[in-house]
Amino acid sequence: MLKTLELSTVRRDEMRDITREVSAVVSESAVRQGIAIIYCPHTTAGIAINENADPDVKHDVLMRMDEVYPWEHPKYRHAEGNTASHLKSITAGPSQTVIIHEGRLLLGRWQGIYFCEFDGPRHRQFYVKICEG
Repeated sequence: MLKTLELSTVRRDEMRDITREVSAVVSESAVRQGIAIIYCPHTTAGIAINENADPDVKHDVLMRMDEVYPWEHPKYRHAEGNTASHLKSITAGPSQTVIIHEGRLLLGRWQGIYFCEFDGPRHRQFYVKICEG
């Protein structure tokens, strides 16, 4: 099963918790054992798994990424002016794989799945592929 999901971001840098949406796709699939692949087809966004209990974690991650990859740098050459967003996307990565066990995502107690926007605000898509087995 492959499902396309959409979302709109409101800030240039944003980590949007999509755990509930991915869990809904797993439930819809009725797969009891398998994997869920969450994939982002954008070069300025990514998918991450991290803590979802304390909102300060998202703040700290985005703050540090801004420090490592500043929006402006005198040696950037990319004509669109969004080199930092491409670097952040490479760091986050385009996908995550999560085990499905007994019909549910097998995430740690504090873990959530995030769509990471690095060049917003934008209207985005991401895919969830459910594989049984």
